[in-house]
Amino acid sequence: MTDLDRLPEPEPDDGLYEIYSLCFARGPERRVHRNFVLRDMHDAPMPIDYNLWILRNRHRTILVDTGFGERAAAERGRPLDFDPLDGLSRIGIPPETIRHVILSHLHYDHAGNIDRLSAAHFHIQDAEVAFATGRCMCAEIGRLPFDVEDVTQFIRHTYADRVTFHLGEAAPFPGISLHLLPGHSKGVQGVLVQTRRGPVLLASDVSHFFANFLNRAPFILTIDSRETLASYARMQELAGGPEFIIPGHDPKVRHYYPVIRVNGVALNTLHVPPAPHDLAEYASYGGPA
Repeated sequence: MTDLDRLPEPEPDDGLYEIYSLCFARGPERRVHRNFVLRDMHDAPMPIDYNLWILRNRHRTILVDTGFGERAAAERGRPLDFDPLDGLSRIGIPPETIRHVILSHLHYDHAGNIDRLSAAHFHIQDAEVAFATGRCMCAEIGRLPFDVEDVTQFIRHTYADRVTFHLGEAAPFPGISLHLLPGHSKGVQGVLVQTRRGPVLLASDVSHFFANFLNRAPFILTIDSRETLASYARMQELAGGPEFIIPGHDPKVRHYYPVIRVNGVALNTLHVPPAPHDLAEYASYGGPA
């Protein structure tokens, strides 16, 4: 594979975007039983990826989620392949130049590093911030996926007028809409992005894996299964089939979508159609075939 020294020329249309997925950490030891509420299925290896996403055209660059850094990696036992913001610098997007960030939710692996984005303005659902700072955080099980330093930093950004709150559906930029899809967390949102191949839904943790929404089998960390199932249905209404939905943590995304390498950093091109796969492959438990 050719290692490029820069990203390809961006999409010229203001309402269309290129989408790049950047995988910065992996959990190869994870198994099926750790990925689903239901526990009576056959166990097998089912690795997990940790990603952030880059939306890009000639008018703007938008970051969806911000990953996590070395401190959280050490505290949670989730080693980084590389620092995600260093990875952005290597592909020509220095963190200090990022002006627009959409946070799908405030869990540690999606909202870390926000103290390092000095010029960024953040978009989030009102319900997520209320949940992450409310009474449910009095219980250890409620606050487990949140990082108090990240949440505290986010509140500092709020006081500095660097946050836009959304109540349900919103269209903060041409060609991009936000959709409240709760269940995994109270205010998790999907990001629907218009591309040359059609609308692509970055589901983030609305569905960690293809198998979650295709089999109606919620992820093990779910605060409301009823809302999760409703969000799976809504997600498919918004985007259609699995070839237009990008789960937040599924290694199949890296295997299905074309990859480019920029200064040693691998990026999957989600604005390009995936390799053909039948529904059974998308929905299968375990790792990529």
